[in-house]
Amino acid sequence: MDFNPGWIVAIVLAIVVIIILVRSIHIIPQARARIVERLGRYQRTATAGLTMVIPFIDRLGPVIDLREQVQPFPPQPVITEDNLVVNIDTVVYYQVTDPRAATYEIENYIRAVEQLTTTTLRNVVGGLQLEEALTSRDQINSQLRGVLDEATGRWGIRVSRVELKAIDPPMSIQDSMEKQMRAERDRRAAILTAEGTKQSEILTAEGSRQAAILTAEGEAKAAVLKAQGEAEAIQTVFQAVHEANADPKLLAYQYLQALPKIAEGTSNKLWIIPSDVTDALKGLGGAFGAFGPENGTPKN
Repeated sequence: MDFNPGWIVAIVLAIVVIIILVRSIHIIPQARARIVERLGRYQRTATAGLTMVIPFIDRLGPVIDLREQVQPFPPQPVITEDNLVVNIDTVVYYQVTDPRAATYEIENYIRAVEQLTTTTLRNVVGGLQLEEALTSRDQINSQLRGVLDEATGRWGIRVSRVELKAIDPPMSIQDSMEKQMRAERDRRAAILTAEGTKQSEILTAEGSRQAAILTAEGEAKAAVLKAQGEAEAIQTVFQAVHEANADPKLLAYQYLQALPKIAEGTSNKLWIIPSDVTDALKGLGGAFGAFGPENGTPKN
């Protein structure tokens, strides 16, 4: 079978066209960017979407992530003002805002940020004592962020946050700090226990006082009510007796029957005898005197 040279040329041209199209069309994901160089010089920054380049003339750089990045750095030894070596872990939150500057202004911006963070951290913490460094994390973070953001701005990078993950002092200092904190906790616990005991005693005494007051008030009210009841009972009996026009002799007899009950109380030292009862007793005595001593018959 004979091959037509024209068909061979057409097939070769089709393959070349396909290769050119494949190398010319590129799709860049969202929040990504790539630098386009034409003949070795910066031509443009290709953003998300479909982009066209000229094969063998244009070159696409590596993909640059435009999202905020989190970069942890290994512990760095730092000497404080009181000559103590502490290991500090840092985390930097940054974002590429200018892909062109991040590509051409600095060789490796991640390593540059790490070295700048270490240098700035040593300068800041070196002017603080250990106790100040442990209690001034917010201040250190703010100073680090200010210095890094200013230095990395010309690199097309924005540093949003810098956080100190941990500040590890030497083991001997850690033991001393642990003992100090334990003593402080024991002192606070003793103070709280003493305060609790004091408040408990105060509340107990206050409760006893209130109970005594309430008991005394209850007894006083009970005595008053009892006296009022007895007075009302006497008044009722007196009114009933007078309304019934009872005989004085009968009254005297009833009074004599009530005397043993009156004498039962230990506090009854004084007996008050109404005048009507006295007169009745006299009449009752005269009535008993009218009877003879021997046979009980009335005297003539």
